Amino acid sequence: MFVIFDLVFHKGFLPQRIILCALCGFVGNNIKVTYKTKGIVLRSIKYGETSLVVTIFTELFGIQTYMVNGVRTSKKSSAKANHFQPTAILDLVVYHSENKQMQRIKEFSWAILYNSLLSDVIKNSIASFMAELIQKCLKQPEANTDLYNFCEESFCELDRSEKIIAANFALFFTLHLTHFFGFRMTDGFSTDNHILDLQEGNFTDHQPTHQYYIEGENAALTAQILKVMQPHEMSEFKLNREIRRALLLKYLEYYSLHIQDFGQMKTLMVLHEVL
Repeated sequence: MFVIFDLVFHKGFLPQRIILCALCGFVGNNIKVTYKTKGIVLRSIKYGETSLVVTIFTELFGIQTYMVNGVRTSKKSSAKANHFQPTAILDLVVYHSENKQMQRIKEFSWAILYNSLLSDVIKNSIASFMAELIQKCLKQPEANTDLYNFCEESFCELDRSEKIIAANFALFFTLHLTHFFGFRMTDGFSTDNHILDLQEGNFTDHQPTHQYYIEGENAALTAQILKVMQPHEMSEFKLNREIRRALLLKYLEYYSLHIQDFGQMKTLMVLHEVL
């Protein structure tokens, strides 16, 4: 006969699970341990008649996949399913096993309630783009607190942003997200070094032999955006739709050069329609 424990660990107490298992002498699979963590919903897919398969970027475990059962069976359950809209930020109590590819959620609730991000068409399109970009960059399920905090704060800033800031927000986020994955562009723009080599990630004084570069006004604008430290500073950039589109396409080209199997952004077409 096995004794089943239901324990809750908070952030910073992961090693205690191993210690507890050793002291008790139980096989890890027979101890039901739960952890409290925050998480950002990146993708939600319907599964069967009542369930969802949800991809969540958690503060404690990095990117994880969860099976959420019974959240689409009634009007009351439908309200629960709303928690798992992409970009939602949740407080979670989860079961976690390093040996499983799909985890389970015991409890969930709103960690942050947006004012307009889920209902405003433009902000929601930008946020969906950001969520997809995060998911494409996260290849391994490992914790990265600095990255998590940057992403959470970015969604909150977008929710609070005025229209002119929101319009340029995707550019800010796309450029600055690279810092956390080790391929941030080097800001060395000058009168001489005025061409941005996307393969190398820096400014140069000559046109590269390949096709992956930015020059002219768009190179100068990129150098300025790299200097921006807070999203509200993006209100100073008076960009039209054509410039935003051109810059964003080049920035995604940069990602495709530095992130393996980056592929196509499904949310890009919608984003182009609203910006």
